[in-house]
Amino acid sequence: MTATAQDRTTNAPMRVSEEVRAALAEGRPVVALESTIFTHGLPRPRNLEVALEGEAIAREHGVVPATIGVVDGVSVVGMTEEEITRLSRTENLLKASVRELAYANVHGLSAGTTIAATSYLAVRAGIDVFATGGLGGVHHGADKTFDESADLVALSRTSFILVSSGAKAILDISATLERFETLSVPVVGYRTLSYPGFYVADSGFTLNQKVDTPEQAADLLLTQRALGIPAGINLANPVPLDEQLDTAGFDDILERAWADAERDGITGQATTPYLLDYIRVATEGRSLDANVALYRNNIALASQVATALVERS
Repeated sequence: MTATAQDRTTNAPMRVSEEVRAALAEGRPVVALESTIFTHGLPRPRNLEVALEGEAIAREHGVVPATIGVVDGVSVVGMTEEEITRLSRTENLLKASVRELAYANVHGLSAGTTIAATSYLAVRAGIDVFATGGLGGVHHGADKTFDESADLVALSRTSFILVSSGAKAILDISATLERFETLSVPVVGYRTLSYPGFYVADSGFTLNQKVDTPEQAADLLLTQRALGIPAGINLANPVPLDEQLDTAGFDDILERAWADAERDGITGQATTPYLLDYIRVATEGRSLDANVALYRNNIALASQVATALVERS
């Protein structure tokens, strides 16, 4: 589908760009891109540079990019360059998961959308493939705080392919993988059985599924749909080896980051950007370089998977 009847109303809470609508209607490949990577994940001015570069990479692969965010309360699938620029330069922007979408609309707020919200809006518009950097998961100490990302639930009930480089390094990777198993979400390595560690190619955890081509990834999604399986596919694509982070002393950095977050009273959705920024400063920007490298790589792969899906439709 390209849009619902509600989407076409004047005051609709969701807008799909004409370019994205046309591509979907004509059976051309489209890749969804989230907005929190440039509203909350990357420092200025590099955030805008990466956002626009991400769209350019998709276009170089013959794919229409659909950057998703909330602009003045309206959930937008296929933001304009002006809208991306505006949100990338706005301080203290709302970070919207699915639960905040209606709230943002009622109050006319702009927001960056998380993986959960982006995937919800993408699939509602008819987009099957979504490229991101790292995804949310189970936080350390979740046995006491119950701090788990809504990204996990989104993947369990939304039929799409998410190309990522593993859960963010600040998370409890073992617990995150266990939750994916419980939620029946397949975690599939791309040309690897090692689960990526976000900044590094190998987290030390092993997978039991992999695919070697974009076509196989596309076939996985189509087969799940034919079987009536509601979950999405978490396609785990490692950061290129020559661009991964040297993790010497990384555990100490992470331990200090958590200690400072606790000291400063950082909780909930504010935790991830706080910790990632701490790591960026502590690694003198090397973690940021790895983050950008894996994001570029994931958009390229997602574009290939989206093309394969269209060819099989």
